[in-house]
Amino acid sequence: MIQVGDKLPDAKVTIVEGEQHQTKSAAELFAGKKVVLFAVPGAFTPTCSAAHLPGYIAHADAFQAKGVDMIACLSVNDAFVMQAWAEGQNAEHITMLADGGAVLTQAMGLEMSTGSFGGIRSQRYAMILDNGEVKHLALEEPKSFEVSKAERILAVLD
Repeated sequence: MIQVGDKLPDAKVTIVEGEQHQTKSAAELFAGKKVVLFAVPGAFTPTCSAAHLPGYIAHADAFQAKGVDMIACLSVNDAFVMQAWAEGQNAEHITMLADGGAVLTQAMGLEMSTGSFGGIRSQRYAMILDNGEVKHLALEEPKSFEVSKAERILAVLD
């Protein structure tokens, strides 16, 4: 599993910007940037839609004021699902990342199996990246939502 001090694996993800979808490697996407990357088990799921993504949307200006260049939300969903979710949540200040095949998620060792409910998904977490290096990792316990909240990540930013 990825740890503080590690570089993100150079796996590809799909960036969803409006109706545009573009595939890039994580190294290319996060190069030279201070990034808050948070992951959810699934778009449109209850905690993810009611609290996790909305917290980052509500605090986008505060993250920018602390020097964050990008807030990115990753989910093991396809780009069309992430696009619809972003539109429904008014997430224009969040970079939505579709990890449809769980390539980046599995390369980081942050996957979980939900069996027939949804298959391979991402664990819930938030991390602070500097030029692709993990500076802080807040991994949630199963069925928990405490350490990866926007407010908690804001509190640990320099």
